[in-house]
Amino acid sequence: MRLSCIAFVGFLVAACASVAGEGGADFNGRVLASIQRMPTGGGYDGSDATKNLLPGACRLVDDKIEVNAGRAKPSFCSGATYLLLLDALGSGSRALLPVTDHQDGHGVFGRWNSNGPGAAKLVADLKAGRNFTSWEEAKPGDFLKIWWTDEIGGRERGHLVVYLGHDPDRVRFWSSNQPGGYGTKSVPRADCRRVLFTRITRPERFASAGRLPAVDPWLSRMLREDFTWNEVVAKCQVVE
Repeated sequence: MRLSCIAFVGFLVAACASVAGEGGADFNGRVLASIQRMPTGGGYDGSDATKNLLPGACRLVDDKIEVNAGRAKPSFCSGATYLLLLDALGSGSRALLPVTDHQDGHGVFGRWNSNGPGAAKLVADLKAGRNFTSWEEAKPGDFLKIWWTDEIGGRERGHLVVYLGHDPDRVRFWSSNQPGGYGTKSVPRADCRRVLFTRITRPERFASAGRLPAVDPWLSRMLREDFTWNEVVAKCQVVE
């Protein structure tokens, strides 16, 4: 069940109007608008070489962030959603930009790119939004971490996406998806063993991201160690 191009554009227009109507300058609407500026396709690849394409896909010009995600093909889910985040933010400091050989848990992108709840932990530490698990509370434009298995951390299999909507059986999202790359996709909700929604409500808090400690040790350990859901709830201030 893939949305056609025309249907998807229509969906985004309606979703942006709905979100804006609820919150005026709601960041979710900016995220949805940024999706329309992103490329499509390009293939999926989670290698270090692909990660190192990200620095060439964004730059800072007079404190304005310029994103050209077409330069990061192939792509992967956390890289694609991070470029989308930068585009929606529109401005910020050099601390937000990925660097070559960026390590998990290091800096801003390294936090976002970590296994487990990297994006959720970053937003919680910045006090830039909230993390929750309720399907009923989800709105288009929320970021969403999906776990395909019960494992969290080193042995996990997961996906970081932008939530677009759901029905009783399926969830729709945008990300870099296997095998095609940038685009929309839907999967059975039954395939999602765990979900964690992240809604950015105070994007201005990303201006202070450069003041975070250089490394988040908990997230850097996610690459090789296993963690419990209770730890995620506590560290990321998750509302269940």
